[in-house]
Amino acid sequence: MERALDGLAADTSRRGFLARVGAALTTVAAGGLVAKAVKPGEADAFHFCGHIYTTGSCLHPHGRALPRIDQKGYPLRPSDGHPIDNLGRLVNKRGEPVDSNGNVLRDPDGRPLPPAPRTRICDVTAEEYGFKPHIDGSWYRCCNGHVRRLADCCGYVKRRINGDEALRGYCYKGRKVFCVMYYQTKVPC
Repeated sequence: MERALDGLAADTSRRGFLARVGAALTTVAAGGLVAKAVKPGEADAFHFCGHIYTTGSCLHPHGRALPRIDQKGYPLRPSDGHPIDNLGRLVNKRGEPVDSNGNVLRDPDGRPLPPAPRTRICDVTAEEYGFKPHIDGSWYRCCNGHVRRLADCCGYVKRRINGDEALRGYCYKGRKVFCVMYYQTKVPC
């Protein structure tokens, strides 16, 4: 009975009313801040699974949102991990551009399209921004049921790709992180 009276007093008193209003405002304000903090378009902090810091992704043929690479740092199509060239086209083992069925792409006269280069994305980024690239270290996270290796593209730089001050990260010998990329393993987690 005493709890019921306390509850009734809290529901009807000025103090109870102000407590509810304060809680509601706090929830709305905090909810907005949390939503803003994790919304991918609003902050680089959560731009791909496993990466929760502010360093932007390295340049990639499919855009910087998902900088997926193979074990050696060459670009892969983010959706399925198939090799792509510097133009973002699927390629076969010979480096020829192919369609989704593996057929060689042809020009209007029926000739096979020429292959484009396939360059490590850390190297492409470093060339574009003018520094010598190094893939120094990595860290691992569980993403979509598989272990993901995240790697720093490092150099003797003062700023990161997104313009912020460069950090050491997993870089060696005084180098700092310029951008990040990832390799999706087949190891379950």
